[in-house]
Order: sequence, then structure tokens, then C-alpha cells
Amino acid sequence: MSKPRRRDQRDVEAYLGIQRPLNEARVAALHKYVNFVDATFPTSVILAIDDSDFAYFDEAKRELVMSNVRRGNDRPDIAISNLCRVIDGQHRIAGLENFKGKDFQVMTAIFVGIDIADQAYIFATVNLEQTKVRKSLAFDLFELSRTRSPYKTCHNVAVALDRVVESPLHQRIKRLGGATPGRDRETITQSTVVDSLVRYISPEPKVDRDLLLRGQELPLADTDTLKRFCLRNLFIKGDDVAIARIVQNYFDAVRATWPAAWDDFGQGAMLNKTNGFRALMSIFGRVYTFVTAPGNMVPRSKFEEVFKRSKFKDADFTTDTFKPGTSGEAKLRNELLAQLDLPSGG
Repeated sequence: MSKPRRRDQRDVEAYLGIQRPLNEARVAALHKYVNFVDATFPTSVILAIDDSDFAYFDEAKRELVMSNVRRGNDRPDIAISNLCRVIDGQHRIAGLENFKGKDFQVMTAIFVGIDIADQAYIFATVNLEQTKVRKSLAFDLFELSRTRSPYKTCHNVAVALDRVVESPLHQRIKRLGGATPGRDRETITQSTVVDSLVRYISPEPKVDRDLLLRGQELPLADTDTLKRFCLRNLFIKGDDVAIARIVQNYFDAVRATWPAAWDDFGQGAMLNKTNGFRALMSIFGRVYTFVTAPGNMVPRSKFEEVFKRSKFKDADFTTDTFKPGTSGEAKLRNELLAQLDLPSGG
């Protein structure tokens, strides 16, 4: 089979009046992904062959035969690289250019002899009408995994913080990214919790997962690595309970320092919502490594001593002061760091 024509020849996109160049960041991620032990592409790469004279189905062999030699001729009529056009799958094909294994099976759907209008219809159906899976739901599926991974650990921590009655995040986490029936105080999504926590556990969560799936042990992190990934060795040792307890104690200290703001679910409140949570988690590493060495347990009181340095009052945590979006999050983060007077790093 020929290598299909790359998407720099955008006949279908030109017909639709759109443009979809290769996303180099996505290709770079796929360059890594295709070499993971359980890498797979569960959906088909979709190709088109314009002229039915270049392909036919061999009934006897039950095979689709493709050639750049038109039936009845004895010499090539087109370049082999121009035999197929990619309707969907350009990034997967580009990602496989870095595959280092022997074989990588890819499901392929090939349409023979369809015109550009039909190709455009298929392209639009596949790319413009898909329902995106919520990230929180994707993280929730890690619960079913038998193998440890940074994302599974962070999922377990999020679930524990949501379930434990004493937790300051009790029933405040949207487990599947949407509101849970009967609960009206879910202010942050599970994906927000997982994304905010995993940054302290692993520099490359997918690589860690792949190594663990292969049965390899992760080496304990050195001192320099722990400056950025302060919970990494607890994860490597399998002590998810300690990670959950530390994070719970951290937010217990937040609740004890600013109780009215933490329990304010009204319009304009922000400390217990996404912006406030993300800002607090963005300084977690600095606070944690200020009060102890990475891997140690920290009681609420130690975190509370740090937060008591802040001049913020409960009434300060509003969307008027800290605007919705990344600007408000960054402002709260920077002002907290300045008031807490923590060493750099973490």
C-alpha cells in the first residue's frame, strides 16, 4: 500500500472553505505515544482513492488491491505518493513516523472512486460533529485500571477528598465534569483537581504509566527533582493515602484561615471555586517544602501558620478583586506568594 498523500494538499478543506494544518504539538505528543506499550488508535484512518481504476476488490483473495498503475496499463500512471488522500488521520500518520517498534496495526477505511463533495461530507461528519468526552470522565476511568499511574493516584485522591465527610472538599467536586443530582455545592471539577495535583507527582505522567505497565520500577527522585515534584517519592512508594492526607490538611488550613470565604457559595465568591483552588494549588509546593522536607506528613497547624502571614480577609476573595479567568488566578497566586514571603522554587 502506498503512503497516502499528506494534508498539505488540502482539496477537501479547500472545498469546505476551512484549513487544518498539522498541529506540531499534537504530533510531538503522538511521537511519544506511539511507542508506549499499550498504544493504539481505536478509530480508523480514513483514506480516499479518487479514481476506481487504481483500486479493485479481488473476490478470490478477499483483498483490496491498490496500485498506481491504471487497470489495463503496464506502467505507472501517477506517483505512488499520490495514490491516496487522507480524509481523517493526518496527525496519527505523522505520529507514526517516529514509531520505533516492528509493527503498529492501524484500522483503515478506504473509499474508492468518491468525488470531492462526498469526501468533504465524510470529513465534516468525522471532524465537525463529534461529541468531546469530558476530561473529568476520562480521569474517572483510571479507577478501573489495575496498574498504578500518576493520573490514577490523583483520581483516587480527588475521590477521597470528595467522599470523606471531614474533608474541606466534601461533595464539592464534580466527579464526571457535570453537576451531580442532589448536590448543589460542587464548585470545581475532578479534572481541575487532578491537573493541579499531578504537577507535583510527575514530570511526564504518561511515561510513568507506560513504564509501570511494562513492569518496571520507578527510581526514587533525587533532591533536585523533589524541589519541583515534592510528592513524587510518596507516589513511587505507593503511599496515596499520605498524599490525600497532606492535601486535605492543606485545605483544612485554608478553611480555618478564611472560613467565611471558603464556605461562601454565593455569586461573586471565588476562593472555593476554580480560580481560587487553582491559585492555592499553584503555591502548594512552595508552602509544603517550606514547612517540611518532601515526603513528610504535615499537620493542618503547620500549614495554618504559613497562611496566617497573609493580610487577606474573608471579604477580599471576590470576583471584583480577582477577575474570572487566568488573570484573576495569577493575581491571587502572586499576591499570596508576596504576603506569605516564601523562598523561591517548588
